[in-house]
Amino acid sequence: MSQNAQNPMTNYYELLDIRQNASAQDIKRAFREQAKRLHPDIAGETGADKMRTLLAAYETLSDRERRFEYDKAYSRFTSKYRFDYRTFLKERKEDPESQSKLIFFELLHLQEDTALEIWQEQGGLDFPMERYLDREDWMDCSFLLAEELIKRNSYYEGFVILVQLIREERRRPYFKHFLEEVEGLLKELVRLRLKTALDTDLYLECLEALLGLGFNSPYEARILRSIAETLVQIGDLKGASKAFKEALRKDPSLPNTVQLRRKLQV
Repeated sequence: MSQNAQNPMTNYYELLDIRQNASAQDIKRAFREQAKRLHPDIAGETGADKMRTLLAAYETLSDRERRFEYDKAYSRFTSKYRFDYRTFLKERKEDPESQSKLIFFELLHLQEDTALEIWQEQGGLDFPMERYLDREDWMDCSFLLAEELIKRNSYYEGFVILVQLIREERRRPYFKHFLEEVEGLLKELVRLRLKTALDTDLYLECLEALLGLGFNSPYEARILRSIAETLVQIGDLKGASKAFKEALRKDPSLPNTVQLRRKLQV
């Protein structure tokens, strides 16, 4: 880690004018915008020092490991020399707004275990954080929460949160280009983890929830194929046939259908 990155006195996030949970694309975009203003033709020689600091910020935050170490170092600094926001929130255990903010605070400061513990204590999926956080903070917090839940094999909880986020994004965009990453995490979860982690009825409920999220027809066709395959396994051939026909209507060239066609005589 470079010497500049070890200096917690400089808030690199403020320097780049980005949020602490900014994506790699956000960091790159912010750096380019700031660098334009510090070009020698505009800022002259006085911009050289600022440019070096800006470059250090970019190099640190765009590298996953260096960013992790920087965040820890800066967090230690702020806990010593600034208002102890964490303690302030912790003391308000009966206030759901404070606990919502504390969950988000802990996630941003890489205290994921603590954040999840508080979230579970507050009711888990039944805890309506959207009531207590600003919309953008709630959406950012929810995505970080879903990521951590999935890492800890809490697949259903992660799925529910991601579905809720995508529905809200469809209603009024906030994630925008970042939505691709949110959707990608959800699709990966469904493809690799969900079926083996849930009982059949809950798995079917999850698949059906995906059909109302506004995905394209080929993806919805694959979901309908999975629904049909699952219904065949439990002996509901009528329901399976209906789902499979709808899948073929959405994507006539749907792959991997030979066995279903044979079993359902479609």
